[in-house]
Amino acid sequence: MAAQRVPMLQWLISKGFMSADQANEATKMSQQTNSPIDKVIVQLGFAGEREVLQGKAQEMGLGFADLDRMSIDSSALNVVPERIVKNHSAIPVRKDGQTLYVAMKNSSNIAAIDDLRLASGCRVVPVLAVPGAIEDAIKKYYAASSSTPVDNTPAAAAAAANAPASRNFAQIMAEAGVKQGSDFEDIGNREDEAAADAAPIIKLASAIIQQAITDRASDIHVEPGSRAIRVRYRIDGVLMEAMTVPKNLMAPLISRYKIMADMNIAERRIPQDGRIEVRHGVKEIDLRVSSIPTPFGEKIVMRILDKSSVLLGLDSIGFTEENQLKIEELVSQPNGMFLCTGPTGSGKTTTQYSVLNILNTVGVNIITAEDPIEYQLNGIAQVQMNRKAGLTFATALRAYLRQDPDIIMVGEMRDLETAEIAIESSLTGHMVLSTLHTNDAPSATLRMIDMGVEPYLIAATIVGVLAQRLGRRIDSANKEPYDVTQMDLRRFGFNVTDPEALVTLYRGIPAENNRMTGYKGRTGFHELMTMNSELAELVVRRAPLNDLKEAAKANGMKELREDGLVKVLSGITTPEEVMRVVFTAGY
Repeated sequence: MAAQRVPMLQWLISKGFMSADQANEATKMSQQTNSPIDKVIVQLGFAGEREVLQGKAQEMGLGFADLDRMSIDSSALNVVPERIVKNHSAIPVRKDGQTLYVAMKNSSNIAAIDDLRLASGCRVVPVLAVPGAIEDAIKKYYAASSSTPVDNTPAAAAAAANAPASRNFAQIMAEAGVKQGSDFEDIGNREDEAAADAAPIIKLASAIIQQAITDRASDIHVEPGSRAIRVRYRIDGVLMEAMTVPKNLMAPLISRYKIMADMNIAERRIPQDGRIEVRHGVKEIDLRVSSIPTPFGEKIVMRILDKSSVLLGLDSIGFTEENQLKIEELVSQPNGMFLCTGPTGSGKTTTQYSVLNILNTVGVNIITAEDPIEYQLNGIAQVQMNRKAGLTFATALRAYLRQDPDIIMVGEMRDLETAEIAIESSLTGHMVLSTLHTNDAPSATLRMIDMGVEPYLIAATIVGVLAQRLGRRIDSANKEPYDVTQMDLRRFGFNVTDPEALVTLYRGIPAENNRMTGYKGRTGFHELMTMNSELAELVVRRAPLNDLKEAAKANGMKELREDGLVKVLSGITTPEEVMRVVFTAGY
């Protein structure tokens, strides 16, 4: 039976390191600033870093290594090369048989644990230690070492980033060291947490994530069933089955992911959210984790967030030169509101961040209100909403007006109060970026009217609305031409001059490189509506959607299907893909 854990705050109070009043003050400060409670306690001077880490360690069921007051076992130091120790800032402190205890800054660093296990041949048990003490110990015990330096050359980085091709479950299980039918035969009789800490499950959980990143997946679905666990990857917007995991591994695998995401593994009845940080080659990847209860166990979905993707230019995420120039002109105005619309997963957030990346200069003050913060950008004040603490989009926006902002990004306009304050911000000399859930660009104005916003305010503030979708790109390395008649492209808005005349298009050739789909990567289909006097008058008069569409098209707006046609004729995608993501009933 595992030792009973005590919450960190309760432990610190019981040991006399801080008072109950100080604990309450730290909790409030943590909620207000959205900062980890342990860091807040140290910053306020209520307890030292060493004491806080001791409390955190026992709360997590981990050991604590007081490196300033203990000597490290030389047998532990000898089993791990210096380069691995320095790479991960993790130092072995004790070796007990085939178990190696390692002092680490982050006990959830799966890459470090895997490297240490493979190098030592031991089961690795992480323990917490003061980060500064870890660095001092590494300098002390490895000062005279002459190990081979870490290879940080571009060639080495490229080799690390190019992970092997897709592996099946049997290969991953073999690499993880799981003997099917034996290692976890009686898993139901163990404690989930102990099983989740077993080396094979750690390896398996990590391998599933790393393989998903290698396969360019945007999401990982771990779905318990009656007889097995199905693991699916969403690649280029389409879910594909990656592997099936035996049912007897469900409890430790789900528990492992919940531990990594800092979730409560004892709670299985309600949905939970968390976050995991991993390294893939030279990239740092964030995973946004969500769990929900199902009849067969908890389902885990992990959204993979690659920070490098938001640093791309607008041309790299599918914008035509014409649309890119228009957007850059619209958002460079001193005030107004620019909206991105589309369903969940249509790339709105990536577009907004790409726009912010263009606007982010030393002379501009940018503040965002997000729920959640998906990507962290240097030089921008990003604020995570916290409804439990009373920090909503509306309350955040009110505070922002006293922060001397030039540009404000609101993650999503969900209610009238948020919309009204966003409009007020744009009327008082700020550029506001936000998102809405609508099917096309002209519908955004009607959606805001439905929310209760006065039409004249919408007409006075909106400078542009961008509707978008994401579709799969043809694999440029494996594609072939084929011919269709002009009449076949009529539904996309093609200007038919001779119905029987042939037009050359391209399609992908199924290959192992594109998972036998013919597609590789995604591109955007965009519909950009810019506001002018005619459109503003129609909005004020509450004109129907068709009238708004016609006026927007007369002002130069190309519909989603027309932008899709441009990419079809350019050999970027296929008519079938435009049909799949753009066309809806009655279009």
